[in-house]
Amino acid sequence: MANSKQARKRARQAEERRVHNASQRSMVRTYVKKVIKAIKGGDHAQAMDAFKQAQPVIDRIADKDALSKKKAARIKSRLNKRIKALAA
Repeated sequence: MANSKQARKRARQAEERRVHNASQRSMVRTYVKKVIKAIKGGDHAQAMDAFKQAQPVIDRIADKDALSKKKAARIKSRLNKRIKALAA
């Protein structure tokens, strides 16, 4: 347990950041699921639309360090690969 006033404040701030970052990561997962659902539905146009909505969200969360930039790139790459396979 934090003993000094400064340490208590830091612990409080860390908890607030943790909760906020968890919420942001959850939002990313929701957008990814929408894309996957469209892909499984077999509709290329709908999948592309969902992917175009998800891309800026994923990038924005990665820029804020709630999600690793490399993980964001990996997610986008894998989704894009699945959409291209759907078109072929």
